[in-house]
Amino acid sequence: MRQRYQRLWGRLTVVIALLVLIAISASAHTVRGAQTTTRPSSVVQKSLVSATVLTSDICVPDGQGRCQNEVLVKLTDPTALPIISAALQLTLIDQLEGRPIYRLRLANPLASLQNVLAALMANPLVVYAEPNYLGEEPEGIARSSWSSGDDENGYASQWAPDTIRLPEAHTISRGAGITVAVLDTGADLDHPALAGRLVQGIDFVDGDLDPSEEGVYGQDIAFGHGTHVAGLIALAAPDAKIMPLRILRPDGRGNSWLLAQAIRYAATSGARVINISYSVHKRSLLLEDVLGEVMSAVPGAVVAAAAGNSGPSTAPEYPAAEGVPGLIAVAASTRSDRLADFSTRGSWVDLAAPGDRIVSSVPDNTYGTWSGTSMAAPLVAGTAALVRAANPELSPAAVVERITATAAEIAGPVPHRIDAAAAVGLPAAQP
Repeated sequence: MRQRYQRLWGRLTVVIALLVLIAISASAHTVRGAQTTTRPSSVVQKSLVSATVLTSDICVPDGQGRCQNEVLVKLTDPTALPIISAALQLTLIDQLEGRPIYRLRLANPLASLQNVLAALMANPLVVYAEPNYLGEEPEGIARSSWSSGDDENGYASQWAPDTIRLPEAHTISRGAGITVAVLDTGADLDHPALAGRLVQGIDFVDGDLDPSEEGVYGQDIAFGHGTHVAGLIALAAPDAKIMPLRILRPDGRGNSWLLAQAIRYAATSGARVINISYSVHKRSLLLEDVLGEVMSAVPGAVVAAAAGNSGPSTAPEYPAAEGVPGLIAVAASTRSDRLADFSTRGSWVDLAAPGDRIVSSVPDNTYGTWSGTSMAAPLVAGTAALVRAANPELSPAAVVERITATAAEIAGPVPHRIDAAAAVGLPAAQP
């Protein structure tokens, strides 16, 4: 009986909402035509849009890859937010700073998420509406963590730098003047590999200014991930600055809203390269929107994104597969210059970089070995920093074109591997 009432209530909610939203839309168009727009009072606006960048995350997984009872909505007219929220019984969680993009929660426990999304999309004042999808770092999906026992010498002398010709590239550029944002689990802010290289970061998970790693090695699968990634950017671009932005919990999970916040914050705070080790199989209109904005701006930001560790799958993983100019999707290659078996592949993947048994910094001033496309992406992000430092006039799309056009040929379904020296203008390596 309860299920029957829930279905009836859900259908009634949609009908009522559609009628109200049609009235809202008609009213808005009429008001604009008369040039006598009535706006809510400043008190109402401030109460509805009161969140700041430093708001702790409250996502509760719903068991279906989404944050429970949450919708992400972009409006053409932000003044319609109070009426739309009231009509559909939505409460404001957060706003993407400076944009009419909102994170909203369904206040009615009987309401259907799909019905509310349908009602929103039926309104011409809504640009898009979608669930707040959950994602995680690719190594978390594969349940892979780092192994300890390495040291600073192993970090500096490992196979990857020579393979992509970083020593030669550093004779042209070391990334000076470029900031690379690392969107991940945070970082060990006191690690010697990162000393002198860090700029102020943000913890978007807890909503504070301390993006330190959290967790326990051996218990939390993603603990140390951000520190490992940051160490590889330092290896590839030793004079670049690194901005740690924590968007992932110690179990490696995050959500679309945290990722969008961090991408936009990074770009507006001076990052010219953004590294993303995050994977979800659902395409997000919000992420496509935000990525397009930051990469089309001047000077904009290049985005290097891990393609995923679902090999031999060719299924797109996002945001790497968004296909926005200025974004580069990165697979993982091996010491023998072949595509790693674990690496996701497909026509949407741009190139590979070393990602198998890679040594880098991990918490507590130590070094560890990790495998994954998350290890490959920061080597590409670091190379992008080298290119941007040497060629500040290049747009994000032009930087990606330079990196892909100068890549070396390798065997396998992703037939190109990054060549950092060629990317900064040196002759290609001889076969």
